[in-house]
Amino acid sequence: MGTLPIALDRSSGTPLSAQLSAQIRDRILEETLREGDRLPSTRALSTELGTARSVVEQAYSQLVAEGWLVGRHGSGTFAASPGLPRSTAPAPTRRSAAPAPVLLDAGTPFIDPRHAAGWRRAWREVSTATPPRGYDDPRGIPELRRLLADRIAHTRGLRCDPEQVVVTGGTTDGLRQLLGALPPGAIGVEDPGYRSAVATAQLAGRRVRDLPAADPGGWDLSGLAAAYTTPAHQHPLGHVMAASQRLDLLEQARRSGTLIIEDDYDSEFRYDVAPIPALASLAPEQVGYLGTAAKSVGPSMRVGWLVAPADLTDRVNARRLATHDAVPWPVQRAFVALIRDGYLDRVIRSARRVYAERAHQVSEILSPYATPSTPWPAGMYTTWLLPHEDALRARDAALAAGYRVNLLADYCRSAELTGLLVGVGGVTDAQLGEALAALVAGLTRR
Repeated sequence: MGTLPIALDRSSGTPLSAQLSAQIRDRILEETLREGDRLPSTRALSTELGTARSVVEQAYSQLVAEGWLVGRHGSGTFAASPGLPRSTAPAPTRRSAAPAPVLLDAGTPFIDPRHAAGWRRAWREVSTATPPRGYDDPRGIPELRRLLADRIAHTRGLRCDPEQVVVTGGTTDGLRQLLGALPPGAIGVEDPGYRSAVATAQLAGRRVRDLPAADPGGWDLSGLAAAYTTPAHQHPLGHVMAASQRLDLLEQARRSGTLIIEDDYDSEFRYDVAPIPALASLAPEQVGYLGTAAKSVGPSMRVGWLVAPADLTDRVNARRLATHDAVPWPVQRAFVALIRDGYLDRVIRSARRVYAERAHQVSEILSPYATPSTPWPAGMYTTWLLPHEDALRARDAALAAGYRVNLLADYCRSAELTGLLVGVGGVTDAQLGEALAALVAGLTRR
C-alpha cells in the first residue's frame, strides 16, 4: 500500500506513536484499510511523516499486540480483520448534551475559594509521605483517630478514646458497617428522612419501619435492631430534637435493647447558638454515632467517622479486617493535614456565614408564599411547606430556568408532607437569586 492519510499533531500532549496507532485503528474500523492490505514499511512511513522510525515501530507493535495488524516475517505488516460486525446503517448523529441543571440540594456544601491554598498544601504533603507497605489498619490511621477523638469531644461533647473511633467512607458506609455488626431485626428510620439511609438499610436486607419525625419521644422501638435519627438537625425538616424527646428516646432504646444510630451530618452549621451536643454524649453505650466530612470538606472526599459501643466496634473492626475494608490511605493522610492545619475550621466558619446570609435571603423571598418547616434555620438548606401543586409548579419553573430543587414529598414514605427543599451551598449568590426568582414565578403562576 502507498500513502496512508495520517496527520500528526506535534503540539498535542498525546505521544506521536499513540496518535499514529489511533489513526491506523480508525482506518481499519472505517474500512479504509481492509483485511490483508499491506501497510508501508516503518522506514517509509517514518520518512513520509517526518518522525523517528521508532515512533512507527512502536505504533505497529502496539497494534499487532491488540490484533489490528499482523506481521509476516519477510513480507511486511498487514491489516487484520477486526472481527467486528459490518453495518451499512449510517452512524448515529451526535447531539450535544444539554447542560445539567444547577443543584440547589441538601448535600452540596459551599467551599470558600480563598481557602484553596490549604487544600493544595494538604495534598502536597500526601505526595511526599511514605505510604504503608501493607493493607491499612481498618480502624483508620492512628493520627487521624486521635484528631477526630479530640474534635468530637470539643465540638460535640462526646468524649471518646481514639481506640473507639473508626474512620469510615462517609455516613452511609458507617451505617452499613453498623448494620452488618447488628443482630437480625428491622431498622427504624425517620419519616420523612434521609433517603440514602433507607436505601442502605434495604440493601443490607433489613426491613425498614417508618418512625414519625415529628414525635421522636413517642417512637415504638420494640422489635427494632436499630433506629436511625438526625437529632441535631432533622433531615429534611430541620428541627432540633428537644431535650425531653432525647431522654424519652434513650429510655425507650434502653428498654427495648435497640441501638440508636445518630447521624450528625451538619451539626456545625448553627446560625444562632453553638452546636447542640450530640445525643451520644448522653448515653454513649446506647448510641452509634456517625459523622462526616461531606458537608464541610465535600462529598467526594468520602471520609467519615464512627463511634459506637465497644462490642459493636469490635465486630465492625473484625469484619473490616477480614475484607481489607479501609478508607484509602491518601485520603486519610490529607484529612489529617486539613484538620491539623486549621483548613476544616476555616471552611466551616466561612460556610456558616454564607449559609446564614443566604437562608435569610431565601426566607425574605419565599415567606409570602410558603411556611418554613422550622423557625430556626440551620444547615445548608431550608425547607418550605406548601401544597403539592404549588411545589410542583415552582420546581418545574426552576428547572426550566436551569436549576433543580427537590420536593419534600420525595423524602416522605408514610408522612404526607409537601413542599420544597432549597439548598444554598452549591450555588453562587447570582445563581441563588436567579433560582429564587424562578421559584416565585412558578408560585405566582396560576
